Amino acid sequence: MSPDIIFPKLGITINHLSRGVQLGDFTIAYYGMIIAAGMVLGYLLAYYQAKRTGQDPTIYTDVAILGIILAIIGARVYYVVFSWDYYKEHLMEILNIRGGGLAIYGGIIGGVLAALIISKVKKYPFLLIADTAACSLLVGQAVGRWGNFINREAFGGYTNSIFSMQVKLSDVNIDELTGNLGDHLVNVGGVNYIQVHPTFFYESMWNLCLLIVLFLYSKRKKFDGEIFGLYIMGYALGRIWIEALRTDQLMIGGTKIPVSMALSIAIVVIVGIIMAINYFNYFKKRQTVADVPKDSDETVAVISKTSDDEGAKESK
Repeated sequence: MSPDIIFPKLGITINHLSRGVQLGDFTIAYYGMIIAAGMVLGYLLAYYQAKRTGQDPTIYTDVAILGIILAIIGARVYYVVFSWDYYKEHLMEILNIRGGGLAIYGGIIGGVLAALIISKVKKYPFLLIADTAACSLLVGQAVGRWGNFINREAFGGYTNSIFSMQVKLSDVNIDELTGNLGDHLVNVGGVNYIQVHPTFFYESMWNLCLLIVLFLYSKRKKFDGEIFGLYIMGYALGRIWIEALRTDQLMIGGTKIPVSMALSIAIVVIVGIIMAINYFNYFKKRQTVADVPKDSDETVAVISKTSDDEGAKESK
């Protein structure tokens, strides 16, 4: 029997990669199990971060419960909206998410909406919630991308690089066979394979690296919203180049513009401007403190105000 997946340059061969567990007539998809595992791990990290920073961790239990629901809805709605040409002819498949079809940006939007709702209901600072949950989102995204590996989806175009991945042609959705993939079929033991960029892996590793950086930096954050801003910018930067490699891009209706790439560019520009303004204001305050004579009453007033601004999150 021919292997299901081969990484020829790395010498890795996966002979059998099932998509799920069969229980009678019902199949529990590994895709869903992996997504669920990512959500649980993300929640545990948020709970830990809340306790570490002296917050009420039950706030993040509420955010997680509502966030998981809205994230799944948002991810599916986003995917269906930008794949409407297909779903308008297959309406009954809109609710079938066991086989895939969840868009991460839609999930992020759903998660942010949940945080906004909880912050209003609990009268808790939204930006503090967003900062605390940012690393948790990266955990969910890094883990969740391996569901795409199980489903043989979210891959890129042809490559002969060290990370090139060969997937059985018969296991792939024909709609993802775009570009020059058909011109580079590889025959292994009489079976045809496509050879592609494992973009699911690139994104998972990008998210993991971003997670490590932000987790270590979070203890030195300068203002509420900084960690979330760095998260959303960092993810968007990675998504721009990774999206350019993919063959299953969701397009803006009637154009050849990948919606996730356009959204990522917009996020980098808009959030980048907002972050630059916040950094300017932060360092301006610090400079004001440094410029005032040490023993003056003005020094005491400025330091007091700066300390109050930076410590507000700890007293809430």
